[in-house]
Amino acid sequence: MEITDVRIILKNEPKLKAYASITFDNCFVVRELKIISGSEGYFVSMPSRRTQKGTFHDIAHPITNDMRKKIEDIVLDAYERKLNISGSESDQTG
Repeated sequence: MEITDVRIILKNEPKLKAYASITFDNCFVVRELKIISGSEGYFVSMPSRRTQKGTFHDIAHPITNDMRKKIEDIVLDAYERKLNISGSESDQTG
């Protein structure tokens, strides 16, 4: 299973830096992954829903640590590229 597309929507909030959507094998998409700025750097949070008790429960998540790392590495790389492109565009318009 390969990640064939990553889309990033930048946000400018204290902890939430972006939303991401990832597509697997050009046929299955997972939306609303979050790129969060944590105490030890950026990390990817899986899509989740608030339960009636007020806690959050992941809707979709990788089963293995290897797949979690692969998703995180690919999404954070796409985020960095998007930041660089956005920064270049604002430099040209400013």
